Amino acid sequence: MPRRSRPMQALALVAILACLSANTARADQPEVNADGVPLSSIATLLPGNGDAGGHRKWLAERGITYTLLYTGDLLGNVSGGLRRGWVNQGKLEASVSIDLEKLAGIQGLSFYSNAFFIHNNGRIRRDYVGGINTIAAIEAVPTTRLSELWFEQKFWSGQASFRVGQLAADTEFFFSGISALFLQSDWATIAALNLPSGGPAYPLATPGVRLKVDPNPNWSLLFALFNGDPAGPGANDEQLRNRYGLNFRVTDRPLIMGETQYRINRGREDTGLASQIKLGFWGHLGRFADQRYASDGLLLANPLSSGVAAVRRGNWGLYAVMEQQIYRPAGGDADSGISLFGRISYAPSDRSTIGFYADGGIVFAGLIPGRPDDKFGASLIYARYSDAARAFDRDVIAQTGIPGVVRDYEANLELTYQAQMTSGWTMQPVLTYVWHPSGDARRNAVVTGVRSMIRW
Repeated sequence: MPRRSRPMQALALVAILACLSANTARADQPEVNADGVPLSSIATLLPGNGDAGGHRKWLAERGITYTLLYTGDLLGNVSGGLRRGWVNQGKLEASVSIDLEKLAGIQGLSFYSNAFFIHNNGRIRRDYVGGINTIAAIEAVPTTRLSELWFEQKFWSGQASFRVGQLAADTEFFFSGISALFLQSDWATIAALNLPSGGPAYPLATPGVRLKVDPNPNWSLLFALFNGDPAGPGANDEQLRNRYGLNFRVTDRPLIMGETQYRINRGREDTGLASQIKLGFWGHLGRFADQRYASDGLLLANPLSSGVAAVRRGNWGLYAVMEQQIYRPAGGDADSGISLFGRISYAPSDRSTIGFYADGGIVFAGLIPGRPDDKFGASLIYARYSDAARAFDRDVIAQTGIPGVVRDYEANLELTYQAQMTSGWTMQPVLTYVWHPSGDARRNAVVTGVRSMIRW
């Protein structure tokens, strides 16, 4: 290839990826080798890392790296729920990272963007189980959409950073890295149901700013200000109201989030048991409907009431995230061996659909002889409807005299095994049991299937 044509073709490739690369569930930026290829990638199986023209290496030398990750699920509801049936769903994610210090000499400045190409023939949680907790986190409206698109400036000798652009809160806040093994690992139900449009989390992102300070290797402080409604008001599905991730809303009442993180033994050279705890909050400055009372002070279920919910100013929540390694094999890193994780959260009852949330699980990593990259584990989610929401259900029954459901909780148990077939390719059978989908004890469901992930 003529030397002058390579830069033009390589830059054209980056331009295409930057345009496509704009949506993320979690800003997963894997380690790459000197050729710009992720260490775990099917490209490493090919001659020259699959980079026959040298474009990827040429870009990496200038601080530009990109990744393609395809996640595909074949899942079936085999018992209970709304109806039985199977779905085939998938998500291709394209992401690009640019080190602008390396590319243009701008010290400490970087750029990131990612995009999703989502397809399915149905949605397992919404269409088949009828629940509220995540069953497979890639479930979303089929589309091509922009998610994250931001610049980050590091300062204070790299111990602090300021990020501005279109952001997804679930990439950094209220997140357990250990839980990422599970299909149901996602933005917590308590935030997804209580915040407008589900909050700035997959598949929606929104304009915002984020400050992160790392005073030492053990502590991190995060603070963020987001536009408070990623999709904007409306009666239809929020994912349809912002179908392509291009709304860029900035005038909605804001969402504020803060988190303090403390960790030990997570460095490459550490040998002790890794541990991490995160304490955080969110506060939304918008207006929220009362779950039980009407604007005239009567019960919403009372036929004589205005039928319009009373308005409450603001909503908030508190949460904690815990991760604890309980066995670290000799020479293993912080994610090897046996680890526990848990999340817990509370929100005020009168303006929240979900008042209490907890999840947790256990992960076994690299413990099977001859299978150092395999993982397996169990994960449990519990989301309890708020007291006010449950009281409203009882009010409806009392006012109408018609028997009905008083929503109590939904709980999911997932069992899964992730097998690495080769570098960059995993297969993962899964079994999930759902108690009380959407709080209804009559519809317990069983979901089974398999996930495949391929990284380029």
